[in-house]
Amino acid sequence: MTKQWWKEAVVYQIYPRSFNDSNQDGIGDIKGITEKLDYLAKLGIEVIWLSPVYESPNDDNGYDISNYRAIISEFGTMKDFDEMLQEAHKRNIKIMMDLVVNHTSDEHSWFIESRSSKDNAYRDYYIWKQPNEDGSPPTNWGAAFGGSAWQYDDNTGEYYLHLFSKKQPDLNWENPKVRDDVYNMMTFWLDKGVDGFRMDVINMISKDQRFPNGEIQDTGYGDGSPYYLNGPRIHEFLQEMNQQVLSKYDTITVGEMPGVNAEQAKLYTGENRKELNMVFHFEHVDIGNGKYGKWTPEHWNLTELKTIFSRWQEGLEEDGWNSLYWSNHDQPRAISRFADDSEAYRVLSGKMLATCLHMLKGTPYIYQGEEIGMTNVAFESIDDYRDIETLNAFRDYTEKNLLTEEEIMQAIHKRGRDNARTPVQWSSRANAGFTEGEPWIPVNPNYKAINVEEALADPDSIFYYYQKLIALRKRYPVIVHGKYELLAKDDQQIYAYTRKWKEDTLLVICNFSSDLVSFNLPNHLEFVDKTLLIANYNVDETEEIDSVELKPYEARVYNLR
Repeated sequence: MTKQWWKEAVVYQIYPRSFNDSNQDGIGDIKGITEKLDYLAKLGIEVIWLSPVYESPNDDNGYDISNYRAIISEFGTMKDFDEMLQEAHKRNIKIMMDLVVNHTSDEHSWFIESRSSKDNAYRDYYIWKQPNEDGSPPTNWGAAFGGSAWQYDDNTGEYYLHLFSKKQPDLNWENPKVRDDVYNMMTFWLDKGVDGFRMDVINMISKDQRFPNGEIQDTGYGDGSPYYLNGPRIHEFLQEMNQQVLSKYDTITVGEMPGVNAEQAKLYTGENRKELNMVFHFEHVDIGNGKYGKWTPEHWNLTELKTIFSRWQEGLEEDGWNSLYWSNHDQPRAISRFADDSEAYRVLSGKMLATCLHMLKGTPYIYQGEEIGMTNVAFESIDDYRDIETLNAFRDYTEKNLLTEEEIMQAIHKRGRDNARTPVQWSSRANAGFTEGEPWIPVNPNYKAINVEEALADPDSIFYYYQKLIALRKRYPVIVHGKYELLAKDDQQIYAYTRKWKEDTLLVICNFSSDLVSFNLPNHLEFVDKTLLIANYNVDETEEIDSVELKPYEARVYNLR
């Protein structure tokens, strides 16, 4: 297996709007990121994944781009960006941009031209179709944020496709000019010095050109995903992108890919395939989805989580590479979702989750605030929410009487995207030290107890635990390269596994419950010498480990030789 820097790195995701506000207007900005680079260097991360900072009308918080080569003014200027890039590089921190090229904003100059007339040179940059004979949309597909995936345009009497908001028209990747323009734009940023791309819903760019109807869902719309996820020309497009752009630079690339499985991921990330370094899949974050997906959350089992992680660990063992994450800007807070955010166990279970993930094989991603154990927020009123997906779901499910207001609010508290988007809690000062202005979204009220200042002052905090995990990764090649094996497969409370590399065997034991549980070492694990690398409780290092009594949410990692 080839040695590559991105396999050894730890990535930290910044959602700029909520990270740090330098000019006190209530919105995080680029200078705010530059101010906190020393903090990130102290944590030990090597790469920042920056959510979109491009010009945008912000219908979907920057994932609707109106100019790929300009910075949105509320985040600052290109000069601010260049300075941040330079300051990050001085600290050996790389910058990975968010590449959003399945769609643009409807305010992008390409789309303004495209909708102006049927014979405009940019008409074919987007996907336009004639209405059906009765005037209805070309297909029955539903959009990710509710409603039809087609929007009628009075000006030319045709529909355009938008798999997300109607202000996010899908680009037509069948058109070679679109692809050339995208590759030129990527080259612009790489020449500027950025180090790679996280690619938004990149496995949606190739659509089945027959555009068939999908199976009708409870929402009344058809499921078009079989015709646009992992579509017919997706590998051709990504290989072309690699050949034209990525192969010419030393980059890190990760593709966000809803509906991708481990077998398909080998095709996207296999070393000889020349496509991407890794993908983000959704299998583990979708556990507990009910009748209406995440809006009807149900209980999930640890055995299911272990099965998913193991399938990916084993599936990409020989070829390809895993990305490892618990949370991001689209997911709830990890501790609230997978562990225990109560006062008694928040810190312990946060450390346990970190241990479990960072010892797996792959590149770990930390989402801003995760390193201090930030939690979900439960705003009482829908008016305090800002996310288009959340607001549309509240409206759609209540209007159609599919869920009561109380039911959808409970789901929003558990799984809504704004859980991850409340401002980073820097201190116990007003607005958590994020801004002196009116924050664009309210701060989580628990900021007085949970904040960076508090974490940095406490040697036993989650922050320093993450710092240690990252340092261990640099010191022990087994953490990067070791082969994974699941232990105690059917245990409903313990997730234990080994990683083997040369003479080293990592033994990772994590208790996902608030119970006292015992773990028995399998007979086939033989060793002469053991070293405790990290634990979230004080452990007697001379203790025998044939049978281990684990406290609530306890995590331990041993190196066996």
